[in-house]
Amino acid sequence: MDRILVDTNIVLDLLAEREKFVTEAQELFTLSDKNEIKLYISSLIFADSYYILSQQLKINDVRKILRKFKVLVEILPTNDKIIDLSLESDFKDFEDAVQYYTAVENEISIIITRNLKDFKSAKIPVMTAKEYINIRKQL
Repeated sequence: MDRILVDTNIVLDLLAEREKFVTEAQELFTLSDKNEIKLYISSLIFADSYYILSQQLKINDVRKILRKFKVLVEILPTNDKIIDLSLESDFKDFEDAVQYYTAVENEISIIITRNLKDFKSAKIPVMTAKEYINIRKQL
């Protein structure tokens, strides 16, 4: 079973129902709901998603959405080692470094994001939700 870390943009595609990307995100999270894959997010992604959604929606609505969402993923902690690795990394975006090292330290096999260019130096596969879904359909 694939162990996948889902980046913030994919989470928000689903939760904010971003028109251009929601279908691919829904397909990915449906695979998790069917226990065909295991999806993970960092605690940072959960906090960022809460903050971003609260800019658009009422707080009670955001909390309701995140409670439902939480059953689809496992939330991974951000610890000192992940922060140290991120601070010492070549990543331009600190948040992306945290996501990457969260994946590495938790032996995650794939990162799903729409910002592929931000993970150029990744040593594990990084792809879009659409790419991942297409690969699964070919198997």
